[in-house]
Amino acid sequence: MKRFLYIFVLLLVATFVNSGCLSNNNSVNINSTNETNLKDSKSKLTKDMVYNGINNYCHQNFDWSIAKENPDIMYVEMGEETDTEYQVTFRSYTGSITYFYVNKSDGNTKIVEYVPVLDIKEESGTINIFDYIE
Repeated sequence: MKRFLYIFVLLLVATFVNSGCLSNNNSVNINSTNETNLKDSKSKLTKDMVYNGINNYCHQNFDWSIAKENPDIMYVEMGEETDTEYQVTFRSYTGSITYFYVNKSDGNTKIVEYVPVLDIKEESGTINIFDYIE
């Protein structure tokens, strides 16, 4: 029985590998085209898109299971807005706060983490908001 299962899995993997190798190289990646169109248009980067992108980022990169019973301990909210950027705030159940500064013209986002109890604030990286907008 184990031998049959191994052979079946091996054939299944070989089928997927072959279908990937035989794919048409002239195909267009629709997601790349859509991302390019979004990045090319400054007017399309709205407050709602920024909020949704940061919310998606936070749900992908932070564990929200602790907040299932008490959703008030973790949240994402819009902060201040200037002529050049949006600010979005993520509060973790640990009490730390992560600020996202989203450049309106290109979607580049600076991430700054702040731990109020220790009064420590430091830049922790960058992302592009367009990578997280669905």
